[in-house]
Amino acid sequence: MKGMVFVELLRMAEEALGEDVVDRVLDTTPTSCDGAFTAVGNYPCSDLMALVAGFSTASGLPPDDLQKLFGRWMLGRFHDLYPQFFEGKKDAFAMLEAIEGEIHVEVRKLYPEVELPSFETRRLSEAELAMTYTSERPLVAFCEGLIRGCLDHFGSGGSVELLAQSDGARKRADFLVRQGA
Repeated sequence: MKGMVFVELLRMAEEALGEDVVDRVLDTTPTSCDGAFTAVGNYPCSDLMALVAGFSTASGLPPDDLQKLFGRWMLGRFHDLYPQFFEGKKDAFAMLEAIEGEIHVEVRKLYPEVELPSFETRRLSEAELAMTYTSERPLVAFCEGLIRGCLDHFGSGGSVELLAQSDGARKRADFLVRQGA
């Protein structure tokens, strides 16, 4: 995984829990780099999951809830760091539909070695979108947080419902995203 994700998790945790808690979690959580993450590095997902577990213990939040909060945080950071991806998108559905065919295409140009999840979308109506997330990584809750963050960003209101989730080697989750109300 790209180091930027790790750096942002640490930033979010520092803002929410404080620098001392982040230092304690980094000191007590075994990672492949002994907690020395850089934005340009590449790290195993197991490091991310270990940090999520550490921050979950420190905060008292369940790991999935922490992943959802982090997904919302990351959507905001993606907007700050890559505003060009948001340009011309009239609503959350337009943004979600652009992930696979537009955003991930550009990300692969910049980082050919990156392993990205896949996203399939299907409009069910003006107010409903079916979205399927598939990945090698156990980040379904993070994905849900990103979707919720997208709804928040566009002021769409609405809801995200996890319809089905697989627990095999390849993670798959089906979401129903409602915009409005």
